[in-house]
Amino acid sequence: MSSGRRGLQPRKQPRQARAELTRQRILTAAAHVFAEHGYAAGTTNRIAERARVSIGSLYQYYPNKDAILLELLTRHLDTGMASTRQQRESGPPDSIEDIIRRQVQVVIENHREDPHLLRVMFEQTPRSPELFQRIAQYEREHIAYAQELLDGHPEVRVADTYLAARLVVATVELVVHQLIAEPDPVDVRRLENELVDMLTSYLTAPPGSKE
Repeated sequence: MSSGRRGLQPRKQPRQARAELTRQRILTAAAHVFAEHGYAAGTTNRIAERARVSIGSLYQYYPNKDAILLELLTRHLDTGMASTRQQRESGPPDSIEDIIRRQVQVVIENHREDPHLLRVMFEQTPRSPELFQRIAQYEREHIAYAQELLDGHPEVRVADTYLAARLVVATVELVVHQLIAEPDPVDVRRLENELVDMLTSYLTAPPGSKE
């Protein structure tokens, strides 16, 4: 889905605490409305009613529901980036299995809050240049951190740690999103264990065993 760039920009940046609270109410209400009613029926009127603000007040902050949805997705991505940075600061676990498990757990936690909203965000949010840049930045940071964990680790047997890091990051993100955002999501604990086993086996398998 695409939209004009101007139509995706928030109209008003809150400068006072009261204005910021109003914007937060709008975003919280929008998350509930999109999750409950979907994109098509998630109208600005419904969002304003849920937020207990006038439709005029909503339009002071956002020009349309696409701009609201874009901000919700942007915040979702920012949460993922913040989690990756916190991991780097706290230091990695010792074993590859524990390293992968923590990576998987972080991604699952960032995706499980509301699967219905997650589907709407990823399927319906208009793609803007700023969003593509944010997604690319998130991927670069996540891949760099994954490679940092793999380089020199005694259990890792793959030769190309950069490619391995990209495979790990892409696999975790895509598999978790695909299975948690499904209308019939899988049990998250089983998903975590199977994904950890699969990636740990790939990273620690002896050379030649994958041929």
